[in-house]
Amino acid sequence: MITMCFVSFFVSDFIWFGQLLCLFTVNFFSDSLKLFWSAAPLKRKQPLSFCQVNGSVCCNSHEDLKLQKQFKAVNVSGSCSSLLKSLLCSKCDPFAAELFRAESESRQVPVLCNSTVSSHKSTQSLAGIDFCTRFWSECQNLSVTNTPFASQSGDGNNSTIYEIWKSRNDFCKTFGGSSDESSVCFDGQAVSFNISKATSPSPSGMCLEKLANGSFLNMEPHPDGSNRVFLSDQAGMVYLATVPSQGSREVLTIDETNLFLDLTEEVHFDAELGLLGIAFHPDFSRNGRFFVSFNCDRVKWPECSGKCACNSDVDCDPSKLDSDDGATPCQYHSVISEFFTNGTYVKPVEVRRIFTMGLPFTTHHGGQILFGPKDGYLYFMMGDGGSKGDPHNFAQNKRSLLGKIMRLDVNNVPDAKAMSQFQLWGNYTIPKDNPFTQDKNMLPEIWAMGVRNPWRCSFDSERPSYFLCADVGEDKYEEVDMITKGGNYGWHYYEGPLPFTSSKTSKNSTKITNPIFPVMWYKHSDVNQKEGSASITGGYFYRSTTDPCLYGTYLFADLYAGVIWGGAETPLGSGNFTSSLIPLQCTSDSPISCSSDTDSSSSSSPALGFIFSFGQDNNKDIYLLASSGLYRIVRPSRCNFHCSLENGTSLVPSRQPDRSPPSPSSSQRLHNSVSILVINFLAWCFLLFVIQRK
Repeated sequence: MITMCFVSFFVSDFIWFGQLLCLFTVNFFSDSLKLFWSAAPLKRKQPLSFCQVNGSVCCNSHEDLKLQKQFKAVNVSGSCSSLLKSLLCSKCDPFAAELFRAESESRQVPVLCNSTVSSHKSTQSLAGIDFCTRFWSECQNLSVTNTPFASQSGDGNNSTIYEIWKSRNDFCKTFGGSSDESSVCFDGQAVSFNISKATSPSPSGMCLEKLANGSFLNMEPHPDGSNRVFLSDQAGMVYLATVPSQGSREVLTIDETNLFLDLTEEVHFDAELGLLGIAFHPDFSRNGRFFVSFNCDRVKWPECSGKCACNSDVDCDPSKLDSDDGATPCQYHSVISEFFTNGTYVKPVEVRRIFTMGLPFTTHHGGQILFGPKDGYLYFMMGDGGSKGDPHNFAQNKRSLLGKIMRLDVNNVPDAKAMSQFQLWGNYTIPKDNPFTQDKNMLPEIWAMGVRNPWRCSFDSERPSYFLCADVGEDKYEEVDMITKGGNYGWHYYEGPLPFTSSKTSKNSTKITNPIFPVMWYKHSDVNQKEGSASITGGYFYRSTTDPCLYGTYLFADLYAGVIWGGAETPLGSGNFTSSLIPLQCTSDSPISCSSDTDSSSSSSPALGFIFSFGQDNNKDIYLLASSGLYRIVRPSRCNFHCSLENGTSLVPSRQPDRSPPSPSSSQRLHNSVSILVINFLAWCFLLFVIQRK
């Protein structure tokens, strides 16, 4: 099908050539091209013969024919006929993945709109239609044989819908659902969303003020909702700070004499090692639970000792690994510790060791921890363990936690049976809906895989299903990934949007299918032409009202270049992002001068140095955590940037519904890149064919 899509461009002028290419390219391209499009909605020139869905569809002609045969096998007539057809064809809807949503198992029937539980009619234009009741009324005497309902009918495959579920309430309790700000449902028609106020004007620039000197790696808002934040540095100290209000021209107040937590004795601080993440439990106000992710040295701290990530389960022998920067394999560990605090001071005694893992090399450890805003589970970002090209292919190894994003339940203590069954790495349990709990070949902690070194991830505070991670590249590309349940992001077979090749090949390399490609990326040479080095720093979706022209923009930066990009999704809900550099200036009335001590010029460009991370406070204001200090985004007019929304001349974009985005592999930019590659190849084949004919 993919080959024919390309051949169709040539048919009008080169029928004979198109036929030749079809025969040649089917075998050459079929395995590789399907990796790029098989998970994405397709735009068809001709509508499907049975399921005539407009625009992009998630079905091909073969699947459409299969649905038609299924419909005929049911042999239904009357008013139920059209309802059943629309239900079957919902699988072809471009948002089918959300319609058939399920936490722990796949389902064959889409979520049917049920007005008795629907509370937000703004999400879907026809959300108020009680399709579930309508379907029950018209189709209750329908036999479930050959229908999607058969999978949930138990032993009643030859029974009718009425005989199995007895009442509308029971039927809609099983298959009904609402269309609200966290989900969508099927109302008999294609899913549509109100995005009339979805986007903001493009920002003309970003205005900053400097609030503090010093270098910090993490910033978390106080769970009490106040104007206080927690700051931690890489060496192992956590501070409690008070944030001044916007426009006050005051500095950030940090009480350095009264540390919130001091772990400098336990933390090993060096290059990519140190205190890497902090997180507060979602129910912190009642339980006072506080979590810290850091690296330790087992030579200096005997309590820092756990299982080595290089082990026989992943066909790795630590004794055969070379020393890395003077350290022996698995001398350094990644640790997650739990502490108790009253919100002002932490008792410096570890309550529980959540996780401990020895690291084969001294780099690529990720280390960020954060709680999912919807599920309350702890997400732990882990890099591939280091060494050029991931030579042991840890990121793709199903028995390794390196190169993975983990999802842990820290609310339940595992018993001896669970520890033995899952061979856990600490005191946590496995969420039942983790994607690989039933796969004996996969470690159950894994939520997503195939990342190199995820450096700063975040959930969109307005649409929590949008989980974006910046993943540090190696030779050419830095990328931003849309993290989804069970997703494979390609490393070390892919870097950015293209295949990756390394002089160090893995003996465990195996072909992967359906990798998810980044939604945004940039080349190293784009930011550092002289040296070609780069390292991405992930940020947040901007949700503050301070700069309304940035609203809804995903912000990310480069560690070395001191530049910031803004990523915009167009249209909203599509998963298609475009990014552009945002000009930076520092306001002239900044509480602390943004110029460096050695900068004698009057330039308003801030001397950021290295951009280590981003932060966010309880007002959703965004901060840059750089080597030269801490900066806050302020009103654009303070730097003479124009934003038509700042003075209320236009409406601020409305809150958007949270629904799972389409597969990031459907990125139009990826489509364009691969199209160019294929067209170039076809042109080369054409030239070769002409030469041979001569």
